[in-house]
Amino acid sequence: MEIVLRAVQDGDLPVFFRQMTDPVAVRMAAFGPEDNGDRAAFDAWWHRIRASDAVPRTVLADGRVVGSTAVYGEAGGREVTYWIDRACWGRGVATAALRALLAEVPERPLYARAAADNTASLRVLEKCGFRETARARGFANGRGEEIEEVVLRLGADTARGAS
Repeated sequence: MEIVLRAVQDGDLPVFFRQMTDPVAVRMAAFGPEDNGDRAAFDAWWHRIRASDAVPRTVLADGRVVGSTAVYGEAGGREVTYWIDRACWGRGVATAALRALLAEVPERPLYARAAADNTASLRVLEKCGFRETARARGFANGRGEEIEEVVLRLGADTARGAS
């Protein structure tokens, strides 16, 4: 399977919305919008991301839109994110997409966050060089409760406890 990234296009947004409202995926990701079914809020969020200095990308697998990935936030604290269609889970798509994004965006450090029990996402991040730096608790809209979150960092000083 060939995984490539390209700039986000308007026609990608309905696919992203479908993927990001999949209840199984929402529960796994845990952290997300309060009302992930609000299409107007979703469109406004993507408009803000695309108008900012973020680096949003569409993930294509063999030419088909299968997700998104991005680097966003303020310098020195920028984070990575990705969302892959559940039909592609466990096939290396997230790892390949994140590696491609990291090759495109050389700035470091970069941060990532994942629910502590989302072992698949944590493994993707670790394969791409991210290392755990902290744990926190926060309210997860996708689960309707407070859960543990892992904070990871990619950069020269990724030792546990570095910030």
